[in-house]
Amino acid sequence: MKLYDAEWAPSPRRVRIFLAEKGIEVPRETIDLRSGEQLRDSYLEINPRGAVPALELDDGQVLCESSAICRYFEAVQPEPPLFGTTAVEIGRIESWTRRIEGDGYAAVAYVFRNTLPALEGRAIVGNFGMVPQIPELATRGTIMWTGFLEAFDQQLADREWVTGERFTFADITALVTVDFAKAVKLQVPERHANVLRWHAAASARPSAAA
Repeated sequence: MKLYDAEWAPSPRRVRIFLAEKGIEVPRETIDLRSGEQLRDSYLEINPRGAVPALELDDGQVLCESSAICRYFEAVQPEPPLFGTTAVEIGRIESWTRRIEGDGYAAVAYVFRNTLPALEGRAIVGNFGMVPQIPELATRGTIMWTGFLEAFDQQLADREWVTGERFTFADITALVTVDFAKAVKLQVPERHANVLRWHAAASARPSAAA
């Protein structure tokens, strides 16, 4: 088994935090995104999408997408449960994970891909082919981020973690999202005290350094 990883990218970090919370160690191979190693033939044979992370199993099968990889390890080692145990808990965690991804992470990605100086004048390679930077999407992302923080702060008003008293995959997703936002100077204003309190607690967990 081998996990194809990248040091600074948010999606691989989500898997690393998850594995640290589980106490699972997996051999890793680091892919250098800055040099474009993920787009070389050797890696595209593993993941044709040219994205990280990817988990190569002992039998040669490959799982892609960070959430799918984490789901796999949850099934292999259920304890501690990070996707929930009861039907309601599983539903709440899934609901907020989707909301964080769709409202928060997507907002940061819009700003990142369309304002990052290193990408200026360059095309972005994705499933839709060659896509140039679109300033209007960065503006949209900034607006989305503001709305996401308002809702997220309200959610945390009466609970320690995103869905209750237990740290879950939703918290991992949110932590990675908020930290990713710093790369494009999307901050958490002081008025969102609940988010700041939660972020300090999540960042203090040993797994956050994974």
